Amino acid sequence: MNILILGNGGREHALAWAIKQNPKCDRLIVAPGNAGIAQVAECAALDILDGAAVVDFAAQNAIDFIIVGPEAPLAAGVADTCRAAGFSVFGPSAAAAALESSKSFTKAICDACDAPTAAYGHFTHRDDARDYVQTQGAPIVIKADGLAAGKGVVVAMTMEEALAAIDDMMGGQFGDAGAEVVVEEFMDGEEASFFVLCDGKTVLPIGTAQDHKRAYDGDTGPNTGGMGAYTPAPVMTDAVTQKALDQIVRPTMAAMAARGTPFTGVLFVGLMIKDGQPRLVEYNVRFGDPECQGLMMRLGGQVLDLLQACAEGRLDGEQVHWADDHALTVVMAANGYPGTYEKGTAIHGLGDLPEDSFHMTFHAGTAESNEGQIIANGGRVLGITARGDTLEQAHARAYAMVDAIDWPEGFCRRDIGWRALS
Repeated sequence: MNILILGNGGREHALAWAIKQNPKCDRLIVAPGNAGIAQVAECAALDILDGAAVVDFAAQNAIDFIIVGPEAPLAAGVADTCRAAGFSVFGPSAAAAALESSKSFTKAICDACDAPTAAYGHFTHRDDARDYVQTQGAPIVIKADGLAAGKGVVVAMTMEEALAAIDDMMGGQFGDAGAEVVVEEFMDGEEASFFVLCDGKTVLPIGTAQDHKRAYDGDTGPNTGGMGAYTPAPVMTDAVTQKALDQIVRPTMAAMAARGTPFTGVLFVGLMIKDGQPRLVEYNVRFGDPECQGLMMRLGGQVLDLLQACAEGRLDGEQVHWADDHALTVVMAANGYPGTYEKGTAIHGLGDLPEDSFHMTFHAGTAESNEGQIIANGGRVLGITARGDTLEQAHARAYAMVDAIDWPEGFCRRDIGWRALS
């Protein structure tokens, strides 16, 4: 079969790497792709926010299955347009993607189905949001209501930070995404990521992970799109997982179906766990990045069968066959990220790194120069990923790869996995 993946990040590289291993995959195209993806698939220049252009491209290339990677085309309704044209598509409708594209929508769904989450206020005027913060006190969480590439959340430990976050977001820091804000109760506990496939009726858990959002060691510095992750997450015990399914995921899926907007695709459930009780932090409607890299390393080629079953509404009876091991991803980012950073710096040593079922370098923000050199082309640039029988082994393998890369203009955290390792 001919498969088209939309996206150009580490998530899409990991998906392409796994799907390529399935014998059903004859031709694999990733649009627009990146320098690393080009090593495992064809890359095509395509505006993935233009549903009509995607449909035309898919028709011209006899595509059998379309996988939408990032949240922006999902929110723009690209999956809807492709389905309407008769294509099999993995990814939710724009209406269902509101679980990520609108924080206030998710909160309303949680209220409707009594899913445990943080107390909150939703504001369209800056003064009202500031007044609410002053009555609630700090610590408190400020979220841009719309899509902000994983950066529209500030965990404010002081009143000054909270008020500044409101001013920045509602003052245009994230464009229209920050025109409205959700102000949430600060939830204490341990954060984890839970991934499930949903076909509108059936929910199939496919893995857990723990992300590291802060830029620097010790969970310090500004929030980022993610500086590393590991899977599975020990805090997600069988009991916690069952509570998350029964109290959060399944009620949400039932509420979405009752609204006439059934959810089909992968639901990334961000949880805060304290004393064995999970509460919802947020929903995302696509695989996480960098969590996807470790998940794909452990899932392998079966992921294509699972995504197809999800898209075709036949998840009932499907099973996930896990490798009984661990995977860990270290993100290498350009100096200055998540703030201002330089593009075009050369990355040396990648060709000497092992690439097999236990070691992979997934590219995010990379490009190839005219001379054939891999160069940095974004903030988060590489996702160095390794598997091992233990998390300690995966950690050692991943950092050995990191240490073999010659890129003075890049940095990484040295403590990925610290919670489980300690």
